[in-house]
Amino acid sequence: MVPVDPVTLGRLLQLSSAALPIGAFAYSECLEYLVAQGRIRDAVGLRRWLSDALAYGPIQVDAAILYRAMAAAAEGNAEQLCYWDAWLGATRESEELRAQSKNMARALWRLAEQLGDGLAADRTPEHFVSVYALVAVRWQLPAEASIYAYVHSWLANLISAGVKLIPLGQTAGQQLLWNLHGMIQGVTEFAMRASPEDLYSWNTGQALASMGHETLYSRLFRS
Repeated sequence: MVPVDPVTLGRLLQLSSAALPIGAFAYSECLEYLVAQGRIRDAVGLRRWLSDALAYGPIQVDAAILYRAMAAAAEGNAEQLCYWDAWLGATRESEELRAQSKNMARALWRLAEQLGDGLAADRTPEHFVSVYALVAVRWQLPAEASIYAYVHSWLANLISAGVKLIPLGQTAGQQLLWNLHGMIQGVTEFAMRASPEDLYSWNTGQALASMGHETLYSRLFRS
């Protein structure tokens, strides 16, 4: 990975921070349903689920589209950016997951405006990955580091949800994040070399769990 200077690192940390007010903490991406059904009971089960998600799930495709969306934004290619934004929408197989992507996109867009760094686009993208790509390009962040930070933030958010839901200790959550760093790098490398034929994922289980989540009697999370 290409080294980044301190100012760029600071921007990258801010964009990927859990404190970024975009509402990511409100979503478990079906983890809540799986815990409620007894499918995930402990740190071992959580690690297995997260490892499978990193190896086969939609996060790989999101990362690959992020790479392409950043390239389109850097070139000022609005048509290509809209194409990948629509592609992202097609990968959300439930209303919950689609709403999460759109809500976080709107929140990040508003935040950029409030920071005095309004984004230029012929059409406001609907999905979070697309807006993240626009912000990363506007802040002059390198693609590889931006993808790694995106996946790391996604993973840390789900581990945090697991710590609350299972529940787990904070140390167990940190150990899990530490042990999965290598897979984050693997997703990043995939994103930068993937061909169009590689842009698919096996997420039937997540789609079914998302459909089940909306009918839970009591919920802490929105997905």
